Parts: sequence; structure tokens; C-alpha cells
Amino acid sequence: MRPFAYTRATSPAEAIDAATPEASVKYLAGGTNLVDLMREGIERPERVVDVMRLSLAAIEELVGGGLRIGATARNSHVAHDRRVRERYPMLARAILNGASPQLRNMATVGGNLVQRTRCPYFYDLAAACNKREPGAGCDALDGYNRTHAILGTSANCIAVHPSDMCVALAALDAVVHVEGAGGARRAIPIVDFHRLPGQTPHIETALESGELITAIDLPPAPAGRSTYLKVRDRASFAFALVSVGALLGVEEGRIASARVALGGVAHKPWRARAAEDLLIGAPADEATFRRAAERALEGARPRRHNAFKVELAKRLIFRTLADLVAGAGDGA
Repeated sequence: MRPFAYTRATSPAEAIDAATPEASVKYLAGGTNLVDLMREGIERPERVVDVMRLSLAAIEELVGGGLRIGATARNSHVAHDRRVRERYPMLARAILNGASPQLRNMATVGGNLVQRTRCPYFYDLAAACNKREPGAGCDALDGYNRTHAILGTSANCIAVHPSDMCVALAALDAVVHVEGAGGARRAIPIVDFHRLPGQTPHIETALESGELITAIDLPPAPAGRSTYLKVRDRASFAFALVSVGALLGVEEGRIASARVALGGVAHKPWRARAAEDLLIGAPADEATFRRAAERALEGARPRRHNAFKVELAKRLIFRTLADLVAGAGDGA
């Protein structure tokens, strides 16, 4: 780890002022991802700005029934908050499916949003990686790519986004609040916050230089049942091969509302809009769920070792939707 300057901010404005455009700066909260990347020499900031002592950890009611979650709220606190468990059970379940209890006790929701891929080629400084070094190439394309993306990929990158929490946030239409220089504030829909790789896989989010995440807003929970299911290589502390966050509202045997988001399959949490469009208004039966699963994976472009993810994702979508109709999901 190379030397760096350290600043402990006491206010958002102070943190943002410390993130001068002339220097390479990273914000530090729980540090569960950033510290590892610095230790491996992948992240090499000239300055680290500690934001953990800012007053951004509250979980507050919003007018109309939503919730605002502060950016430095610990993942474990969010997952166990009564209002989150009762109104957004999909989110609580997604967080509890991520990492280990020790990491959830340290990690923050803001840090979770900007955590970086766990692609092994990204972590291997001897490998070509456009995300780590733009223009270097991507060894994952023709390498061992079992865990890599099948949707929204490009010729420059097939890495996947690692977060469980963000999949649920995508299904819930969350909004990310950020603050920049001079007190400028923006509200970014979560579905627009993360970027697909395209020609610039090293640009992973919609954040501009120096912007600080301050909160995440959850709109009022839609009617229906919701859940989060995750398939991984081992029972704990493993990233998703495929995951599904889904919400289904059924009235008189027909689907009145539907949300489907996928993890482990794309460079960002993947909102399956085409599948949702097919579901709404259709009978809540197995035939509909199978058609929706097929629709969600249209356009998938698997590589040599990860073609199994296509069928796995279809089956997991079907199971998730069937479970919700059978009452196996959480209330929402």
C-alpha cells in the first residue's frame, strides 16, 4: 500500500472540499472493500477522506410512507430495522444474504452502492483489465469466465456487480441522494446510478468527481409479496451466481403489479423490465412465470464457461414468482 494523506471530515461540505479535483481522492466509510483494494495496489488514492463520523446514519420516515436511509448506516442496522423488515422485507433479506455478520456490521449502505467487482482478473495486476487500466484489454473474455456477466456486456468488460443489496434497491425503485461542490444536490434513480460497461467499464457509476452519497430514499412499498433468492457456490459469504429480487401483487388471479431484478448476471443490478411488462395483467400461473423467465433472459450473451447462468436464471425467476404466489415470500 502506497502512502496517502488522511482527512477526517466533520461535515459533508468538509468532505467534499477535501476531494479536490487535482488529487486522486476516495471516501472511506466502513472500508470493507476500499481497504482491500488499496492493500492489493488496485486503488491508489493520494488522499482518503474518512466520512464515517458524519451525521448520515439515521433511518427516517418520509412523508407519504417511504424511508430515508443515511449513507453511513451500517448494513446490519438496516437489515434489522423494524420498518425495513416489515415494509421492505426483500431489502432486509438481500442484505442478510450478503457477506458475513462481521462485514455487515462494518459495511455501510453508501459503500455498498460503490463497491467494485470481484472479477479475479480485476484483482490480478498481471492480467489485462479495462476496468483497472482503460485500454489494456479484458482477459476474462477468453479466460475462465464462469462467474461473469451474461446480460448488458460489451467487448470491453464482462464483470458483474457484486451487491445483493443493490438488486433489492433496483426492484424497489430507490433513489440515491448525492451532494457535490458548492452544496449542489442531485437525486439519482438507482436504475441509473450504476452504468453498463460499454466503451468505458472503468466508469462504474453516475457520480461526478467529488460527489458524496448522503442518503437512499425508498418510496412507499407497493402492495404485494416480495422476496430475494440467491444461488451461490457455498451457503455463506459467497457472491451470487444468480439472484432474484421480486415483488408480485395478485388480484383475482391476475398479476396487478410486478417487479423483477437480477443479480450476478450483469455489470449493474439488472431490472428485468420486459419480464415485468409480460407479467402485469397476465394470469398468475406457471405458464406466465415461464414466459416471463424466458423474456428476462432474451439477449443474453454467455461466454464459454458461464452459459449455465442462462438456464439457472430462468429457473430461479420461475421459482421466485411461483413461491410468491404460493405465499412463500415475505409480506410487503
